[in-house]
Amino acid sequence: DDDIFSSAFCENSEKLINVHLFALAAKYYSLFNLGVCTPLEDVLEALKGDSEGATGIKPDEFMNNKKSHEVQVMSELVDSIANYCGIKQVIDIGSGKGYLSSFLSMQYNLKVYGIDSSSSNTNGAHERNRKLKKHWRSYQSRGRENLKSQSLEKANDRPVESEINCKTINEDPLNNASSLQNQDQVLIQGLVPSCGSTEMAVPETNTETEGDLVSGTQSHETKPSEEVLAVLNSLPADVVEDFSSSHYNCRELCEEEKVQRKMTSLKTKARKSSESNLYFPLTSCITAETELSDIITDLENCMMVGLHTCGDLAANTLRIFAAKPEIKAVCSVGCCYHLLSEQFENQEECHDQVWGFPMCQYLKDKGWCCGRNARMSACLALERVAVGQMLPIESLFYRAVLQVIIEEIYGVTKSDRHVGKTFSKSSSFVDYVRRSLKKLELDDSKVPDSCIMDYYEKYKHRMNELEAFNMLKVVLAPCIEVLILLDRLCYLKEQENIAWSGLVKLFDPVKSPRCYAVIALKNQSC
Repeated sequence: DDDIFSSAFCENSEKLINVHLFALAAKYYSLFNLGVCTPLEDVLEALKGDSEGATGIKPDEFMNNKKSHEVQVMSELVDSIANYCGIKQVIDIGSGKGYLSSFLSMQYNLKVYGIDSSSSNTNGAHERNRKLKKHWRSYQSRGRENLKSQSLEKANDRPVESEINCKTINEDPLNNASSLQNQDQVLIQGLVPSCGSTEMAVPETNTETEGDLVSGTQSHETKPSEEVLAVLNSLPADVVEDFSSSHYNCRELCEEEKVQRKMTSLKTKARKSSESNLYFPLTSCITAETELSDIITDLENCMMVGLHTCGDLAANTLRIFAAKPEIKAVCSVGCCYHLLSEQFENQEECHDQVWGFPMCQYLKDKGWCCGRNARMSACLALERVAVGQMLPIESLFYRAVLQVIIEEIYGVTKSDRHVGKTFSKSSSFVDYVRRSLKKLELDDSKVPDSCIMDYYEKYKHRMNELEAFNMLKVVLAPCIEVLILLDRLCYLKEQENIAWSGLVKLFDPVKSPRCYAVIALKNQSC
């Protein structure tokens, strides 16, 4: 109750007098407790997408633990949405070095355009993708071995047929392939709307080359093992042809079948030749007014994604999605809330500017403003602190005392320059101050070492206060993040062309604190 929680503050001084009640209020207004999120499992079940990679590849083979976790979970969801909407093109906004983009293209055979404003990131993505493609076959091989061992374990739990005749080898893969193609798209009842084409996108089949398959079987005896035959039964027709016609000659193919299989084989080769160019890193600064067709010449029905899009970029991603009919879905995970531009933070009138916050009409009508300090707090990670990953108090103390020095000695209260990660490079507080002053382009000769240490000694005893204050900010962080995320969700709810939108918790918040995705799908007619 708001009246109960308000008693955490003194009515006259407005100072915090009940920390326990303050913490309970913060928990009460967290996303988890408000019950506005849609569980990821429900979304995946509703989409009915075959979102498991065909080769069982784990991204932790070429990414760190945090990035691997994020890419694996998000790529599974993106692939499910793409399959459901019947689209093959994905636009990754703020793609950075292309971790998500390259995995989506190689693991799920999606055509991905990764757009980043930094040319160094784009160049890095090109180089990383080149190296990744060089080693991708070995990743696939290990992935197939993983799946093979899993299949054998499952096979031990059920009886295996003693005989599989040649007719099965020739016909079953054809039947399997056609049954895949004839599957109707499963409509999502009550959660996600029908989107895009009414035909379900057919999952990509295994594109292993005939040469690989032949070399893999020549070491066996003339009669293939049951294990090999079981694998053959799951392969597409154009792959099986090599075994049935060249090795076993069970029956002669009629001319019509030969032509059909030849055409299938040509299509497979054409697809394989284009697979090496499924990911295209591009350099461009994205704003709310960006015309994607000016950047992507072959723009078609697609979806937009963003993994930790920074500041206003997350808001602009949603605006572009709502405005462009060819974008059928969006999945955006934002970050860096402190870099959001706020319409009501300053009193200056900027009628032409598109602001990062607020987005929805309700908060605009209220003239709502968070302020930079609140947005900075929203970036803190409560879950990490809860499991013992404490705040960098010494670094925060250095920064606080530095600000006092800058204000009192240099008379500077506001600067566009940033200190950055100076603390980790500093050997002492004096070294930290001097490095910081140079970064801020201030004359460090104005302050001797003894003066710097006097400031340190003056405030050293207040370090515990600083720690307590920052812990309160950590407790409050989820509430501020709720406000920003609900603002984005409400904006989507206000759009008439959007059939479903929701907030979904994608990641483990200890591994990846910015773990919530804003997801939306357009109406079928849009």
